[in-house]
Amino acid sequence: MPANPALAGLAEKTRDPLKPFGRTETLLFYGLAAPCLEKFLAGKLVAAKNWIPNGPMPSLIKRGSREPPLSADEMAEGITPGFLQLRAEEEHLDKSRSKLSPFKQKIWSYFLPRKLADFFYATNGETPGKPIDRIFFDIDRGEKMAHAQAQEAAKALVETIRDDSGFASEAGKLVAGEPSACWTGSSFHVYLFFKQPQQAGVYEKFFQYSKNNPLGNYTGRWAEEVKKRTGLKVIGGHEKAGDAIVIDPSQTPSGKLCRVPLGSLHMSDAKTVDGVSAPVDEKMLDDRKLTDELRELTPKKLIEEIGEWAKKMPAQFRP
Repeated sequence: MPANPALAGLAEKTRDPLKPFGRTETLLFYGLAAPCLEKFLAGKLVAAKNWIPNGPMPSLIKRGSREPPLSADEMAEGITPGFLQLRAEEEHLDKSRSKLSPFKQKIWSYFLPRKLADFFYATNGETPGKPIDRIFFDIDRGEKMAHAQAQEAAKALVETIRDDSGFASEAGKLVAGEPSACWTGSSFHVYLFFKQPQQAGVYEKFFQYSKNNPLGNYTGRWAEEVKKRTGLKVIGGHEKAGDAIVIDPSQTPSGKLCRVPLGSLHMSDAKTVDGVSAPVDEKMLDDRKLTDELRELTPKKLIEEIGEWAKKMPAQFRP
């Protein structure tokens, strides 16, 4: 499956795909994930959250509203063993510009050498107020909530959406296919995809949570139903709650970012990877051991099994 067999060969020979030449490097991993994401990220702009150990700020976000735009297609084509070797030898882009095409320079500037980085994308574009083609709910797991409880909430949310006849006869008419889920490395996202791009007002009317009217649209009503189905403390919105699961759609509008559903690192701090993102199907959400297994998923293991994981993407986005 990988667009660059040489990159796959390098990964096979490397004990740690995050250190292919002995130094921290995320782009071997992301170069193998990018071809699996080309349909999912078609027309979308890539973003990166670079973690800065002991720096003046904990992280640095690179995104298309501030930098020359970068696509998953460009990453799939531009990340090669030679490119990674050059980054291992020369940390600073200025010393390497003459050896690189403009789009490889973009990849370099987005994902910094020697730094861990999350692989994000602009959910519905970079300019606020633009049309949207997807809704995503972050199942925000409070620090006192177990990973398995986040799984319960994700499963219940998928079932609640499917069972909501009112939604099916109203906003659900705009949606293509079934709700889908992915593991973020620490919790879950649940997606809905529209048949055609919709005006931003569709999000505001049907999904934007309001504390002043919590049951006024689907997000609040679904959160309440998930609470009933699971017996967990579940609320809607975007405010953190250490003792609850928060169903948060607020990163949906244009101008917001989302983690890619397959092959993003998840970090607990600037030096520690504590998970990787992967799509999950509904049958998997029924498995009581799922989060134990997902938490054992490493970059190396994901690369070795990436073809199988890619088959769990929503049908319209599979490679």
